[in-house]
Amino acid sequence: MSQNLKKLQNYMENMNRFSHVVTLLQWDMYTGVPKEGYDKHADAVAYFSTEQFKMSVDPKLKELLEILNTKEEYEKLNEDWKFIVKKMKRDFDRNEKIPQEVYEEYVRALSDSQRAWEEAKNASDFNLFAPHLKKIIELVKKLVSYTDPEKEIYDALLNQYEEGMDSKTIDRIFDNLKEELIPMIQKITAAELPKNSKFEGFYDPDTQEKVQKMLLDYIGFRWSRGAVGRTEHPFTLNFTSKDVRVTNHFYEDNAISAIFSAIHEGGHGIFEQNVKEELDGTVAGSCCYMGIHESQSRFYENIMGRNINFWVPIYEKLQNLLPDFKEISLEEFYREINRVENSLIRVEADEVTYCQHIILRYEMEKAIFRDNVAVEELPKLWNEKMQEYLQITPENDACGILQDMHWSGGSFGYFPTYLLGSIYDGMLLEQIEEELGSLDIILKEGRILEVTHWLNEKIHQYGSSRLPKDTLYAVCKKEVTAEPLIRYFKKKYSKLYGIQL
Repeated sequence: MSQNLKKLQNYMENMNRFSHVVTLLQWDMYTGVPKEGYDKHADAVAYFSTEQFKMSVDPKLKELLEILNTKEEYEKLNEDWKFIVKKMKRDFDRNEKIPQEVYEEYVRALSDSQRAWEEAKNASDFNLFAPHLKKIIELVKKLVSYTDPEKEIYDALLNQYEEGMDSKTIDRIFDNLKEELIPMIQKITAAELPKNSKFEGFYDPDTQEKVQKMLLDYIGFRWSRGAVGRTEHPFTLNFTSKDVRVTNHFYEDNAISAIFSAIHEGGHGIFEQNVKEELDGTVAGSCCYMGIHESQSRFYENIMGRNINFWVPIYEKLQNLLPDFKEISLEEFYREINRVENSLIRVEADEVTYCQHIILRYEMEKAIFRDNVAVEELPKLWNEKMQEYLQITPENDACGILQDMHWSGGSFGYFPTYLLGSIYDGMLLEQIEEELGSLDIILKEGRILEVTHWLNEKIHQYGSSRLPKDTLYAVCKKEVTAEPLIRYFKKKYSKLYGIQL
């Protein structure tokens, strides 16, 4: 190992100490801090984030990266470190353009915004959140004007979450999917499955947490590297591959919600736990491509979790943990978890209409950054699009524009990655069945860990060291297309609903 690479590794180790503190503070802010203690936590997050940012634009780091990117030094590196130093140099060049005071203002605004969102959602009052959202949008625009002055702003934001992706490509893929989805959803919803009152009841959150543990065990979440918490909105965060945290929200009148949040976040967690350890603490050590990340969580949640065969080996365990389910047959459960109906809440939506929820949010974000729609007009536009795409109108802000936390955290450009993840899943399903055989049989025989190990080998171990398009091509030997997902929907729901799609 060259002396310059050793110096870089030592420098990164110091940076990672700040990152560790910031991540720990964020975990505590979402899972445990009392209301009156929030401000001090927010101040600490702003301080340590700013210190970390200072290190990321320090001239000492710039010098090291410039040396390691020279031909002589670069050729000495292995493939992982070639990727790391090149990406770090690119990130440095972007971050260096951001004035420190602007970055600090942004971090503080995020803390205020996230708290305001939670209060606004609980009060179902968008007006409480609107001034914070306006400020975040302005700051996001300002940041992009520094980092990507040559790019159209929304394309720059999309590229932050799924590198190599732009709105022209997403428009093409989404338009193809939308063309197929609209008539498909109309046919499926016309053949409506009757609601099953057996699922109504009280479900103790502590008992639901035991269900979560059973499910995470089953799909391959490693407890020696993982922990769980409770939050308003489920999420996953990680320190390294050896410390990955997932959260859930338990509704007392709805056990199914937390069941699938557990599987979904478990998919994210399994990804992070199985990145190669030698990438820990580097820019490649955690997957920053959200479409790829969402493909993993949604593969576990939908492609496997909503397949009746997933439950064959464990349904009795679920019934023992939730005694009310002893009156519900596996077939009834399967139909309930695959009910297709236009609904208000994205995270509760079935896998088919979910696509429309994401297309709506994608178009909302384009309206914000391209059409400059005023913040005050966003709830009205949201409701109009809900009526257009899902034929329903939210009765209040909490189940409408305030239902997601993403904008409060400045995560504009993130939403499209959810649907990209589902599109990738159609491709991965066909590749798995080509290499491992029928997924139905694998699941029915309780061999789900074979799928987990396949995903570990093909995708997880690489972290961020391969771009999304390169990952999909390496695994599936084809460019990104929505056709496999469309085939999956047609095959599954034609059989389930007894209709021709």
